[in-house]
Amino acid sequence: MANITLGGNPVTTSGKLPEIGDKIKDFKLVATDLSTKTLEDFNGHHLILNIFPSVNTGVCSASVRAFNASVASLENTKVLCISRDLPFAQEQFCAAEGLENVVMLSDFKNGTFGRDYGLIMTNGIFDALLSRCIIIADKNGIVLYTEQVPEIGQEPNYEAALSALK
Repeated sequence: MANITLGGNPVTTSGKLPEIGDKIKDFKLVATDLSTKTLEDFNGHHLILNIFPSVNTGVCSASVRAFNASVASLENTKVLCISRDLPFAQEQFCAAEGLENVVMLSDFKNGTFGRDYGLIMTNGIFDALLSRCIIIADKNGIVLYTEQVPEIGQEPNYEAALSALK
């Protein structure tokens, strides 16, 4: 379990992030077209898993915009933006913002991604949503970098995350 905060109030997650060198776990997430995406759909690509509570909050949307801009200059890299938002909300956000370099994925159906990765907040006002974290994996699915953001209202360390891909 990770002990983080939301507005300075203690929050606990259901587990901990994978370790550097681990292989990332497979997943089934819903894309904005309502298709199911798995890890296999992204084979051969470096992955940036940008995980957050809801795209409709300022810091979450800022992280999507930041990674959308950054990935444009990276070869063979996919940014997977993962939340429990409905796919419709994710699609509307990207359309309104003109974001085309990220893949929005939802864990709304049953929360298995959040449970398998230990990212579900288990108390506080965002109870049952995903905590803010970053997981970077190489093209073979090996974890290169992780960050569990200690305060949900803070942005992740983009520079450290992106440098893991170099």
